[in-house]
Amino acid sequence: MSKLESVVKEIAEEMRARPDRGEVATYIPELAGVDAGQFGIAVVDAAGNVAAGGDCDTSFLIQSISKVFTLTLALGKVGDRLWKRVGREPSGSPFNSIVQLENERGIPRNPFINAGAIAVTDVILSGHQPREALGEILQFVRFLADDPSIVIDEAVAASEQRTGFRNRALANYMKAFGVLENPVDYTLGVYFHHCAIAMTCRQLAMAGRFLALSGMNPATGHRIVHAERARRINALMLTCGHYDGSGEFAYLVGLPGKSGVGGGILVVAPGKASIVVWSPGLDVSGNSHLGRIALETLTKRMGWSVFGA
Repeated sequence: MSKLESVVKEIAEEMRARPDRGEVATYIPELAGVDAGQFGIAVVDAAGNVAAGGDCDTSFLIQSISKVFTLTLALGKVGDRLWKRVGREPSGSPFNSIVQLENERGIPRNPFINAGAIAVTDVILSGHQPREALGEILQFVRFLADDPSIVIDEAVAASEQRTGFRNRALANYMKAFGVLENPVDYTLGVYFHHCAIAMTCRQLAMAGRFLALSGMNPATGHRIVHAERARRINALMLTCGHYDGSGEFAYLVGLPGKSGVGGGILVVAPGKASIVVWSPGLDVSGNSHLGRIALETLTKRMGWSVFGA
């Protein structure tokens, strides 16, 4: 057994035994009933070796982690013109806050808060029907993970469309300032659906490999993005990937990452590995409580922090 396999096995066992598990998200009905006792971890290293443990093959809603993939697609479509509609600064506010939009004339702080991800989704939608844009996003994720079985949970997407009043307010506010080009209902429909993609830790870790390897998909030798763009996406993940808990995550874990309220966290160890942890219980910032603890443990034991061992 390799050191990585041993460490991952130890972490899975340690997390399973911990009594402090956080609280599941309740504002999305389908998440409220998820068992907080679950924990999964999967790590894919640069050579393609997989170390996994716990509930690593249990499918969960990736929620905001999908924003990493939509950002990648939007940059591929419009390049740096994207930054005229979305900022690149940490928000320091909750992920669904409308306060900064009012102060900054409808321009979201970054692509990972809800308003920013809605604006990014609008970029992907332009020139397409909603079904086509959503199909492009899903096919991209399947391609990255090399797994055509990945699907969208339609019941969750429909639920979010019924209850997503804050997101509708954000979108309408941005529309009023001309940040959104498409009909609000179309943009939100695509947004709610890509946040409802369901994946396992193993699938998601495979999909994140290109960001760990300078934009390359090692399985095919295909370049997903240029190395510079991969570095910049990673930089945004490090500074903005965990809402108003991003600074704390960088301090404790020391790696670029993106969390979702489904309890998943995708993390990149540049040049080394793509890592996913999942535990549905969240902390006060909306990030997986056990997931963050597990990642802090992993980076310490493997010496993987971008700030040095």
